[in-house]
Amino acid sequence: MPFVMKNVTIVGTGYVGLVSGTCFAELGNDVTCVDVNEQKVQMMQDGQVPIYEPGLEELFARNIAGGRLKFTTNLAEAVASAEIIFLALPTPPGDDGSADLSYVLGVADDLGPLLKQYTVIVDKSTVPVGTAEQVRSRMAKNATVEFDVVSNPEFLREGVAIRDFMEPDRVVIGSSSDRARKVMGELYEPLISNGSPIFYMNERSAELTKYAANSFLATKITFMNQIANMCEMLGADVESVRLGVGSDQRIGNRFLYPGIGYGGSCFPKDVLALIHTAKTNNYDLSLLQTVIDQNKEQQKVLIAKVKKYFGQDLSDRTFAVWGLAFKPDTDDIREAPALVTIRALIDAGAKIRAYDPEAMDNIRKFFGDDPNLELVEEEFQALEGADALLVTTEWKQFSAVSLQRVKEKLKAPIIFDGRNIFQLEDMAEAGFYYESIGRPIVRP
Repeated sequence: MPFVMKNVTIVGTGYVGLVSGTCFAELGNDVTCVDVNEQKVQMMQDGQVPIYEPGLEELFARNIAGGRLKFTTNLAEAVASAEIIFLALPTPPGDDGSADLSYVLGVADDLGPLLKQYTVIVDKSTVPVGTAEQVRSRMAKNATVEFDVVSNPEFLREGVAIRDFMEPDRVVIGSSSDRARKVMGELYEPLISNGSPIFYMNERSAELTKYAANSFLATKITFMNQIANMCEMLGADVESVRLGVGSDQRIGNRFLYPGIGYGGSCFPKDVLALIHTAKTNNYDLSLLQTVIDQNKEQQKVLIAKVKKYFGQDLSDRTFAVWGLAFKPDTDDIREAPALVTIRALIDAGAKIRAYDPEAMDNIRKFFGDDPNLELVEEEFQALEGADALLVTTEWKQFSAVSLQRVKEKLKAPIIFDGRNIFQLEDMAEAGFYYESIGRPIVRP
């Protein structure tokens, strides 16, 4: 199937919308991104990227300069000549775990009367099973031209999203329309011709695929964290166990790294949403409820280690914290384990001095002017006179530091590593007291 340049509109310029829009433009399409946030749109029109994602700024600038990437707040203007409209809108979780579809369905109501020709409407947001049918129904009330609704879930990982888009493991297209499948196939032809597989299925199957994939990965992480906890009890080393387990091709070695729990915008929200879907269909997904409960407990593991060493009352203690984002190579702090760690230590009387390469502004907004939290400009500044260092995000720059310099800055050579970024042998040689996840304690 030959590549055919498309007029593409992206509704919503959050993480998924902006990355997808920029990458579609990079593939040669004419892309218009629309958002209701006037300040954000003006910022992007001025060439500024509102999120941190490695490699995005370069593509963003190149495609704006090439006239392939534009931004507006005017929905009617954005969709006037669109052949494909992607809905990349937030679907935040409700108190019961259900996905809030108000943004998606609200735009569906608005789009109906604005369409001028046959258009493919694409749910790019992660949405519950049956959403495509709801979007179709809402649009049909006011539409005067033919359209199809497609489910095309995203599988972008923050920090490597550009690569994930350009070299996807798979492209999932959920549609019962041959006409829509042809349009989507033409759009994704540059990726398919490079060897990425495309899977066509019905809309409900595509919607469930995204939830199933993220829930499985969350389960895999949680299982390995529990094995790591058992390693500590039984005198085993989780790194050896991980290698032994991951070498089995039926299991694979990805998402087997133990730590202090998963976070971010996807795994917590998507697991909750799938559980809610199961409940509304009178099915008990007890396995996933356990995943949620155990992940919450895992986020407290580092806190327990600190209190076991220093005592329950942490008054007059100062701790350095390295890493605030939920994972490296992003500024996203949503559901980040570091937030749980910092709040618990402050509640126990401690003062925190923290650093992250990208997430500092978001942390300032989250904690406000808490006098017990000091945010510093570089990692070694956080160590000055601290009672111990806590590692909560595995940024590469942290694992490459001079251990001798770390030792000189700390009040005592004590590290609690929630991401296992250091080698036990190096810690022993440098004379640290070192606790990590699922591995033996190193004592000086």
